Amino acid sequence: MKKIFFLLITFVCISFSADNFEDIKKQYFKSYDYEQMGKYSEAIKVLAPLYSKYPKGYTLNLRFGWLFYLNKNYNDAINYYKKASIINNYALDPKLGLIRIYLDTYSYTKAETISYEILKIDFYNYYANLYLIKALIFQNKLDTAKKITLKMLALYPTDILFLEQLAFIYEKQNNKYLQELYKNILILDPNNVYVRNKLK
Repeated sequence: MKKIFFLLITFVCISFSADNFEDIKKQYFKSYDYEQMGKYSEAIKVLAPLYSKYPKGYTLNLRFGWLFYLNKNYNDAINYYKKASIINNYALDPKLGLIRIYLDTYSYTKAETISYEILKIDFYNYYANLYLIKALIFQNKLDTAKKITLKMLALYPTDILFLEQLAFIYEKQNNKYLQELYKNILILDPNNVYVRNKLK
């Protein structure tokens, strides 16, 4: 995580002086440390002075969106993700962040809509497809969810997350291949908690 954000900081801070860059790096790294400890409010506070100077920074808005999401301040998280999306309207990360929030807050139609927006740009985007499948399952749009799941399993045949989504669909449809699917998941992931609980 630190390496990824270090690259983002480097990209965003090209116009900053060397002194500013070191200060910015320290604030970000303190924020990462607090995040790892689960102290999300502190992680936000550390970056607040930086945000007051650079409110139009894409990386800062994305970071605030993520931290407020972790802290379950969903309205604030939505606002920062939307700001990041306006600053860089080609970026997919803020949209993926919004989808996570909408799934967590049971706003499945909103999650579905944004997922489709991403798929118009990147048809095989891993997380947009995964989140879309979840949104569709919650809405009982099972045939569409199954179609998308099979599309992704054609690319990632041993991917546990997509195999689990297929299991959720099979459960709802009382599919005769469900038990076989459980066994296949356990071959790939012997300690899979979800499947083990189902087979008790």
